[in-house]
Amino acid sequence: MRTFKVITVLLLLAVVVSACGGAAAPAAATEVKIAVLAPLSGSQPTFGAMTRDGALLAIEEYSKAHNGGVLGGKTIKAIVEDSQCSPDPAVNAANKVIDQDKVHYIVGEVCSSASIPVSEIANAKKILQISPTSTNPDVTVDKEGKTKDYIFRACFIDPFQGTVGANFALNTLGAKKAFIMLDQSNDYVKGLAEFFEAAFVKGGGTVVGKESYNGKTDTDFSAILAKVADAQPDMVYLPDYYQAVNLVTKQAKDKGINIPFMGGDGWDSSDLDLVAANGGFFTNHYSPEDPRPEVQNFVNGFKAKYNATPDALAALAYDATMILLTSIDKAGVDDATKVKDAMAAIEYQGVSGKTTYDAQHNPVKAATILQVTTDGVKFHSVVNP
Repeated sequence: MRTFKVITVLLLLAVVVSACGGAAAPAAATEVKIAVLAPLSGSQPTFGAMTRDGALLAIEEYSKAHNGGVLGGKTIKAIVEDSQCSPDPAVNAANKVIDQDKVHYIVGEVCSSASIPVSEIANAKKILQISPTSTNPDVTVDKEGKTKDYIFRACFIDPFQGTVGANFALNTLGAKKAFIMLDQSNDYVKGLAEFFEAAFVKGGGTVVGKESYNGKTDTDFSAILAKVADAQPDMVYLPDYYQAVNLVTKQAKDKGINIPFMGGDGWDSSDLDLVAANGGFFTNHYSPEDPRPEVQNFVNGFKAKYNATPDALAALAYDATMILLTSIDKAGVDDATKVKDAMAAIEYQGVSGKTTYDAQHNPVKAATILQVTTDGVKFHSVVNP
């Protein structure tokens, strides 16, 4: 009987010890996952390649400078997904990295039309998203005008970019009459066109024509360009991506239309047709010719790794990733809620300038004006906010 009691007590003790933690505890996470959503195929593949490469370079350099990673040495694992600069593929990519890969952070997407639906998912699931380049205000603000708590961007927004473009057209180009061409299927293009027009008219200019097209299907712009010729504007505002810019400006040159074309940061690509767009201008986020140490260190590091000159997509992806990693370390924990609070309060000096955030998670930073020549895209001037 005594033996039975002893055995019973021992068994009970074993159960208690096991319940109180005698079993091995789950191993602490040794890595922090970051998703990079970029259009590696589809309509804007150079945007995707530059975004991916800028983000991966930031992860590599940050890791080297911070004990191999973040939070005291946790490895940073990048999960790159092709989001195609399009809503459906971007949403699919976002759901995959959130639900399957269990990421807490997303760098991307590039295009506003893709970033907006991704932001709705990320914000609802409390996943921190920072878009390097999506300039439409609706990326960080919902339909009721409320800031999306978990959504940020690394670029200035369309109202600022469109206003800078309009003031440059009025004050530097001396334009009094403008013609606007826009892709009605693209949120980025529509936003820039809207803000350019408002600022141009407010500044005393006249919009003598505004014509839309479908950027997904249209390749022949002769009908619109005939209206441009008839309207005799001093300049044309074409705030589209580089493929459309190449088509439109080449056809314009072929028709003898030699007035300046101007656009936004969507022109920035190594595939921009310099001959067709020669004489044009566009607003952008940085210039590789900027002599600041932050810029030249980045440019040299990018060239050494990829044997290419980084464009603004690469610079902003680099800055976005650095802002995210810095915010994770400032938060001191792999927790998107605490990291987004750290990001909202950050003051970051990066490749594209000094960044702080306003109440709607938009950076307060300068813009650069670049001029297209047959010898390349040249730095023209900087416009402060």
